[in-house]
Amino acid sequence: MALLLSLLFLASALIFLLKLNGQRAKKTDVPPSPPKLPLIGNLHQLGTLPHRSLHSLAGKYGPLMLLYLGRIPTLIVSSAEMAEQIMKTHDLIFASRPSITAAKELFYGCTDVAFASYGEYWRQVRKMCVAELLSIKRVNSFRSIMEEEVGLMIERISHSSSTGAAVNLAELFLSLTSGSIARAALGKKYEGEGEEGRNKFADLVKELGILLGAFSVGDYFPSLAWVDVVTGLRGKLKGNSGELDRFLDQVIEHHLMRPSDGCDVGEQRDFVDVMLQVQKDSNRDIHLTRDNIKAIILDMFTGGTNTSAFTLEWVMAELAKHPNVMKKAQGEVRRVLDVKANISEEHLYQLNYMKSIIKETLRLHPPIPLLIPRESTTNVMIQNLHIPPKTRVFINAYAIGRDPTSWENPVEFLPERFANNSIDFKGQDFQFIPFGAGRRGCPGLSFAITSLELALANLLYWFDWKLPQGLTEEDLDMSEAFGLTVHKKLPLYLVPKHHFS
Repeated sequence: MALLLSLLFLASALIFLLKLNGQRAKKTDVPPSPPKLPLIGNLHQLGTLPHRSLHSLAGKYGPLMLLYLGRIPTLIVSSAEMAEQIMKTHDLIFASRPSITAAKELFYGCTDVAFASYGEYWRQVRKMCVAELLSIKRVNSFRSIMEEEVGLMIERISHSSSTGAAVNLAELFLSLTSGSIARAALGKKYEGEGEEGRNKFADLVKELGILLGAFSVGDYFPSLAWVDVVTGLRGKLKGNSGELDRFLDQVIEHHLMRPSDGCDVGEQRDFVDVMLQVQKDSNRDIHLTRDNIKAIILDMFTGGTNTSAFTLEWVMAELAKHPNVMKKAQGEVRRVLDVKANISEEHLYQLNYMKSIIKETLRLHPPIPLLIPRESTTNVMIQNLHIPPKTRVFINAYAIGRDPTSWENPVEFLPERFANNSIDFKGQDFQFIPFGAGRRGCPGLSFAITSLELALANLLYWFDWKLPQGLTEEDLDMSEAFGLTVHKKLPLYLVPKHHFS
C-alpha cells in the first residue's frame, strides 16, 4: 500500500513538473521584448515619432519584437523576411484589423476599405472600389482629369515664377491631389460649396490623417476609454467627423438630384453614381447604407489625397537637398520630351531615372511608415515563436526601407540603386513595401503612381528650382510630423524659375 501511494505521489509530481516546464517553455517561446513598466508596458518607448523609436528598438531586440502597449500585446515587424511571414505566408491569419477609436468615429464604424474587418463586406467593397475607380483601365480613363489638374498647378507656379517669390509646394500639392481625386470619384471639385469649398474639405481630410495617428488612451486601455473625453480627443474626432459628414451629405444629395440617368449634361458617371446604383440593386451580394457610402468616399479621399501630396513634397525636398540629382532628372525629362509640351504615357514610360527618384523617396519616406495595423485571428508560429490571437501587428515600412541587410548605404538618397533592377513597390519585394502587400495592400497604387509621375515630370520639365534666398541644402529642414501619414513638419517652399522664359 505504501509503495502504491509512493508511486502515485511520484507520478503526480512528475506530471506537475512536466506541466510546469511546458508552461515555462511556452513563456519563453515568444518574440523578444524590451523591459516594460507596470501598467503602461512599453508605451513610454514610442516617443513622438514611433516609427523611428521602434526602428531603434529593433536594432537591439530583433526584427520580430513583442511590445506591451498598455493592455495590448503588439508585434513589431522590422525586416523583409518577417514582413513576408505576416503578409504572405500567414496573410490570412493577419488579414483583420484591430478596433481603433479614431477609425471607428471617422469611418462610420470602420465600414470603409482600409479599416474594415476582414470578411465578405470588405471583399465586396474592395472589389467594387478596384473595378470602378482604381483599376489600371479606370485610372487611364482619368488621365485627362489628372492632366488638367496638373496644368492648373503649373499655371499657378508660372504666375509665382514671374514675381520671383517662393511657392508653398505643400499647399499646391494638396490642392492638386484633392482636385484630381474629387473629379475622379465625385465627378466635380465642389468649389465654392459648403463653408469654403474644396480647400476646406482638403484641410479636413488632412486633419483626419493627423487624428488617425493621435494617441488614444482607449486603444491601449479599453476600460479607460472615457479618458479620451477628458483629453479632448473625442471632441476633436466628433468635430472633424461632423464637418466631413455634412460635406459628404451634400455630395450625395447632389448626385441624387441629378437626372434619372445619373448624370448632368456633359458629366460622366462617377464613383458615387456607381455606389448609389449598388445601393438600389437588391440583387447585389452587398447592401450599402448611406453611411457605408460616406465611409468609402472618405477612404478614397484619405488614401488618394494625403499620401500622394506628402510623397510629392518629400520628392521635391530630396531633390532640393540634392541638386545634382535634380539636374540629372531635369535633363532626362527635357531630353525625352524635346519640344513636346504634353507629357504622354509613352514619355512617362521612358523616364527611368525619374521613376527611380520616386522609388528612392518612397523607400526613405514611406507615406504610412507604420502600415495600418493588423491583428492575428488565431494562434500562429513564426520561426518557432508563438503569436497568440488578438495580437496587434505593426509592420515598420520605415525600418524595412532602411535595413542594412537589404540596402547598401541605407540612409543615403541614391536613386541609382534602382537602376537596372526589378525591385518594385507592388507587394512582391518585401524589402520595399511603401504601399503594403498581401490582401490588405493598398488598392490605389496605380492611381497614386500615375498622378505622382505626371506631376513630377511637369515640375521638372517646366521649371528650374532653388531654395529661398539665404538657405543652403544643409539648412533644409527634413523634420517629420507624425500622423497616419507622415509629412514634413515645415511646409516646403521653393523658388521656381520658368525654364523656357
